[in-house]
Amino acid sequence: MGELPRNLTHRVMVGSVPVGGGAPVSVQTMLSTPTSDVELALSEIARVVDLGCEIVRLAIPSEAELEPFGRICEASPLPVVADIHFDYKLAIGAAKRGASKLRINPGNIGGTDRVDAVLDAAGEAGIPIRIGVNGGSLEQRLRDAEGMSLPEKLAASVEGFVEHFESRGFGDIVVSAKAHDVPTTVETYRMLSKRLPGVPLHIGVTEAGTLRQGTVKASVGLGILLAEGIGDTLRVSLTGSIDDEVLVGWEILQACGLRRRTPELVSCPTCGRTQIDLIPIAEEVAARLARISKPIKVAVMGCVVNGPGEAADADIGIAGGKGEGLIFAHGEVLRKVPEPEIVEALFDEIGKL
Repeated sequence: MGELPRNLTHRVMVGSVPVGGGAPVSVQTMLSTPTSDVELALSEIARVVDLGCEIVRLAIPSEAELEPFGRICEASPLPVVADIHFDYKLAIGAAKRGASKLRINPGNIGGTDRVDAVLDAAGEAGIPIRIGVNGGSLEQRLRDAEGMSLPEKLAASVEGFVEHFESRGFGDIVVSAKAHDVPTTVETYRMLSKRLPGVPLHIGVTEAGTLRQGTVKASVGLGILLAEGIGDTLRVSLTGSIDDEVLVGWEILQACGLRRRTPELVSCPTCGRTQIDLIPIAEEVAARLARISKPIKVAVMGCVVNGPGEAADADIGIAGGKGEGLIFAHGEVLRKVPEPEIVEALFDEIGKL
């Protein structure tokens, strides 16, 4: 099948985090707090660090945010990306104040001369730029173009910007081209992966929605791309907590078999054979596993049919019986415990791993 597309992209360093060139697919988020509130921003960053976030992005809507942005960059344990729209001077200011990367849409930054000024500032600072194009912010010439699909328009927009950057000798580029629906997003990134095979791709479904809908759309869209080897870094865009963005991002990577950081829970959907109160047991196990960072597989199975046999590859697990449960590891039964003791017994064994 040949090499995966992500192994063929060139490597870009976002602070100390490698993006592209076969590096692990990194997880990032965008802070919801005002950039002007330094302490709150740093507290948000500290929280998502613990959840596995590797890159954070902040909006800089005005010149007043540049000074606090610099203070955040200086104190942040994660590389900080400056998100800039419309005002090229803000991008230049962010580059001078410690940004690890700039995110701009060259189509709304104010003309070629201003784009070039941003390239010069990023080059002087030694930082990459993400060219970020969305379905709702295409240049007028492409938005009005007839006979082109939206994925073709998005890909053409990105290609034109990349060509200009490279003509100026600036190759430290990451690109994104997102839409709010899955088919458009997937088709666009497939095009970019073929047409710009050397450029790292930041993947995501933009404006995906609230937690349930957004998680489903991101999981489907990013799952397809990642399974095809497309994508070097990702953000799950949710109308909700940035904690959930990071956690869902990691769940997607783990489900695709790309990275493991936290426990994976394997639990059966229950049926008429189940003789223990499985759902609250599984929910309690899931809640407690969320506080553990071991990359282990834990099974919660309702009966002996779906017990040690079906979950033989689990590092540890339980299988329900009538008012009792078996604790097993890698398919081998360790002991039998009464139903009220199942969860504690399971976590006793997890503590030994």
